[in-house]
Amino acid sequence: MTSPLTAPVGDDALAARRSAAAERLDGAALPATDEEVWRYSRVGELDPTRWGAPATVDSVPAAVEELLSSLGHLAGAVVVHDGTVVASRLDERFAAVGVFVGPAAEHPEGVEALGSVIGDGPDVFTARNDALGAAPLLVHVPRSVVVDAPIVIVDWISSADIAVHPRLVVRMGVDAEATVVEWRGSADVAALSVPVCELDVDRAARLRHLVVQDRGPQVWEIATTSARVDTDGSVSVVQAGLGCEYGRSRADCRLTGRGASGDLDAVYFATGDQTLDYRTFQWHDAPDTTSNLLFKGAVDDDARSVYTGLIRVEREARGTNAFQTNRNLKLSDRAWAESVPNLEIETNDVRCSHASTVGPIDEDQLFYLESRGVPTETAERLIVAGFFDEVLEHMSVPAVAALVTEAIARRLGSAR
Repeated sequence: MTSPLTAPVGDDALAARRSAAAERLDGAALPATDEEVWRYSRVGELDPTRWGAPATVDSVPAAVEELLSSLGHLAGAVVVHDGTVVASRLDERFAAVGVFVGPAAEHPEGVEALGSVIGDGPDVFTARNDALGAAPLLVHVPRSVVVDAPIVIVDWISSADIAVHPRLVVRMGVDAEATVVEWRGSADVAALSVPVCELDVDRAARLRHLVVQDRGPQVWEIATTSARVDTDGSVSVVQAGLGCEYGRSRADCRLTGRGASGDLDAVYFATGDQTLDYRTFQWHDAPDTTSNLLFKGAVDDDARSVYTGLIRVEREARGTNAFQTNRNLKLSDRAWAESVPNLEIETNDVRCSHASTVGPIDEDQLFYLESRGVPTETAERLIVAGFFDEVLEHMSVPAVAALVTEAIARRLGSAR
């Protein structure tokens, strides 16, 4: 069921929040590459004054209509076009049990949810998002409600030389369950995107969060996702990095209650002169918590990728199980990949490990296929496609996984 947007009820509180963020932002410097978390980044090339504010629009782009129709039945959907909410809908059976999907200012607790997980954020970009974001969104799933179809948030950029600041908070009540998909796309325009997403998972709740970054090749995106998981809750965050000239994603997963778990997965494929930059933090604050990370990437042509990750186990977090794996394929001698996993452990009785690899296609696999009559270029495409399967299988929405698989196949076809 599609329903019209209601009048905002939290505009005053939102304006006050923006004003406070603007004060934090005033005079704040951009990060520098001598900070470890920004090492290897291209932040020194960013000029925030280049980008203007977007004009108000009221249309859903045809490409977004096509995308939504390809995803099948949805519990709800919101479309944000050049920073403006242009469509919002929610299946009436979920609205009837208290599920909310839409602008945060339209929910009684929506504005106060902003910052509930991330606080003031890890850097100046969170303050920028707070100060300049036009339409923060809220997904709220009440206690014990199971949403059995995906909720999709599409953020689309059509105009050149603008900056957008998407904001999403997902709040899961006790024993609730849902799947939320963020799709970030654009036309082939130059733009800056600074998304912030907060995932708040209460006791025994289950959240599956999929993020597809498929911006155009002239877009710069600096994204932050922060998750907090309470006792016996679980969160799964799966990212796909496909577009952008420079695409950076920071993901924090903080396990605050006993028995909480968090999985972080990603596939990324950079071609041309793209840079895809990933930073992850697995924070274990409570006992008997579990986190698993698997990031797989490929770089071709003159492209670059960066992965740095940290597992931090606090003194109180006995019984922690934490694993971190990053695998990278170099498909060109000119391509470059950096992989830096890290552990910080403050207690005993834990199981933790990290691993990383950077290298070309496995020669034995290639020889095996070639020896059975498969042409070299076809064999390489098959190996790379198979390399990503382990992560794509973790995407809980088959239609999304299929679209990502098709995008990877197109990149393989043009790259070979």
